[in-house]
Amino acid sequence: MRGRKPGLGSLSVVGTPSRRRRQEPRPVRGAPTCPAHLLPTAKAEWKRLVRELVDLGMLSALDRAVMAAYCQTYGRWVEAERRLAETPALIKLPSGYVQQNPWLAVANKQLELMHRLMTEMGLTPVARSRVNVKPATSHPKPWEPRACDAYLGSR
Repeated sequence: MRGRKPGLGSLSVVGTPSRRRRQEPRPVRGAPTCPAHLLPTAKAEWKRLVRELVDLGMLSALDRAVMAAYCQTYGRWVEAERRLAETPALIKLPSGYVQQNPWLAVANKQLELMHRLMTEMGLTPVARSRVNVKPATSHPKPWEPRACDAYLGSR
């Protein structure tokens, strides 16, 4: 699909037509928990990134899976780069043929996946310039007095 990615659709707030307004859903910001299955390098990247993203207000508990995917991909990329540093880029097979080191393909694939995930999460300079983070607002609870007024736009 070409062109701009579609934005998140607005939700229509219940009320009279003259008082209706559109609101973007905003998840509660905060640090998600680190999954136990991540590689040690991935866990280190998780700790580094989560701290920064929470300070910027760009992370919520809903982002746990995409953060885990990025960090695991990062861990695999680091492992592939370490292995690639230990071996040559071209390997001579027992049959006499020369072939590209398999770790090079792994490193390139992980780097490609990392780039996609970084773009989705706003971790590149260009992607960060497109992020529009709004300040967190406290949503009134339905059981609190005047909660309906806040949602209907009264007052």
